[in-house]
Amino acid sequence: MAIDDKQHGPHERVLESVGFLLINNFSLMAMSCAVEPLRLANQLSGQELYRWHTLTLDGRPVWASNGLQISPNTSASNAPAMDALFVCGGKGIERSCTAEQASWLKSQAEQGLHLGGLCSGSWALAAAGLLDGYDCSVDWPYLMDMQEGFPGVTLSAQLFVIDRDRYTASGGTAPLDMMLRLIGTGHGTELVAQICETLAFDHRRNEQGHQRLPLQHILGHAQPKLQEVVALMESNLREPLSLDELANYLSVSRRQLERLFLKYLYSTPMRYYQKLRLIRARQLLRQTALPVTQVATECGFISTQHFSKRYREHYGVPPKDERAHRRRMSSSPLH
Repeated sequence: MAIDDKQHGPHERVLESVGFLLINNFSLMAMSCAVEPLRLANQLSGQELYRWHTLTLDGRPVWASNGLQISPNTSASNAPAMDALFVCGGKGIERSCTAEQASWLKSQAEQGLHLGGLCSGSWALAAAGLLDGYDCSVDWPYLMDMQEGFPGVTLSAQLFVIDRDRYTASGGTAPLDMMLRLIGTGHGTELVAQICETLAFDHRRNEQGHQRLPLQHILGHAQPKLQEVVALMESNLREPLSLDELANYLSVSRRQLERLFLKYLYSTPMRYYQKLRLIRARQLLRQTALPVTQVATECGFISTQHFSKRYREHYGVPPKDERAHRRRMSSSPLH
């Protein structure tokens, strides 16, 4: 969800004390990506801008999804005052939600606590009825199930969503992007820039960034021909096929093909095709030393100028800056 009036007003709060509720089998990566920018905000500012702690309902250790056992700082009943609480989920969250957990989360919401979910943590909030009427993000394997199971919740494929007093992020490093957004709101973009520089993290993504969902997950077992056409696109990135050629392969008209793409992939065929080519271009820029002109050719663009224009429109930076990012990453002592 883009930043709009829905996110401001009486609900907005500068977070200072943050809690992380650890659910068994939670994603340690997602939780760490939320904590690290808070730590660096304190370190780089020279002030205690944030305090954070981990908790479980009973205060006992839980297992992270990577097999590490994590001991929390406290239990739910002994938790200190918080401005916000993030539920840290992972695989199997639907089996980890309990009535006791839902009741406690509801009590926190009634006290005015802002609530968030990391990875699949949104599921726990939705199961407690705390996301009804809200937009939210969740790790992609849970999108369809949440859409069916919680009709009062508006699911988004965005990396993260900030909707009034709810903060939800998908898996992987998406919580890092969300926390940087929140830090920027409370303490300015200069501090965020310093954090990104320390992490060698040049490509901070905003709310408009989307998870790249596997096509089979989007379509399920429906529209096998559409999946075949996308596979055909992926096999012909250097010399893109025309819309007529794609339609002929599917034995449909151009108009029918456009309708299929709009209905199931929310895009025109050619725009989707261009997105696939740009994704490939980014991989080549980041993972190889190919010149930008050759990357443009390999990805089916008629000129370097045209490629640079489309790349900037899609990713917000020109290809040469992507290449500079690769050089900085490879020379960073953290890599």
